[in-house]
Amino acid sequence: MFEIHPLRAFSDNYIWTLIKDDEVTVVDPGDPGPVKEFLIDKPLTLKNILITHHHFDHTGGIEDLSKNFDCDVYGPEGDHINGITKTLVEGDQFQISNTTFHVLSTPGHTLDHLSFFTNDKQPLLFSGDTLFFGGCGRLFEGTPQQMFQSLSKFSELPPDTQVFCGHEYTESNLNFAAEVEPCNAELSNKLDEVRELRKKDKITLPSSIATELNVNPFMRCKEAGVIKAAQEYSQTNVSQGDEVLEVIRNWKDNF
Repeated sequence: MFEIHPLRAFSDNYIWTLIKDDEVTVVDPGDPGPVKEFLIDKPLTLKNILITHHHFDHTGGIEDLSKNFDCDVYGPEGDHINGITKTLVEGDQFQISNTTFHVLSTPGHTLDHLSFFTNDKQPLLFSGDTLFFGGCGRLFEGTPQQMFQSLSKFSELPPDTQVFCGHEYTESNLNFAAEVEPCNAELSNKLDEVRELRKKDKITLPSSIATELNVNPFMRCKEAGVIKAAQEYSQTNVSQGDEVLEVIRNWKDNF
């Protein structure tokens, strides 16, 4: 199994660091500084970089790290991200430390967004900015339909899959979720837990697919309570999952 460490970057980013068999892999190193400090402190050598999408706070460290370490850089196909050495698309698989990673195309936040899933004894999902604890990414490039389909892929993963996302947005996400589903007891309990963690400046991640299916309104667009809340907010009769997601995403953007 991987030993996983979160590295904080910028105001709320997480760079996920995976260690196994003396190989280090980092996910979305927007800032090379925390990664280099971590490697020097251990000391360890960087072997792989995984990139979920093109936003600079997820890619900004590629050039620096690639110059200083002999590493492979996995990421979306195309020439819009400098430094990618191994391009990936939906359905691809690759090996890191004798562990198979599965590539999921998960557009919505961006059109090029990928997520990485592995099931090495403990299932793990690196969801970038598609799925957050209690929320989903803003639709900068994709459509509500694309985001709904991306989240639907996640709902089919094992419930005990640990979810490692790109930002510490949990408290604000769950505050909004509680507005959508004020009678969701599990959500209320999670929000209390998260508030206590954030008071101590502690990380709230990882989440799990099971938790997301129970508390995340964007993963619950087919649930009666979320549909009703979307209808009341929009004053429409929306009922399809992607329509409901579009309403609550707009609601969240203005929350």
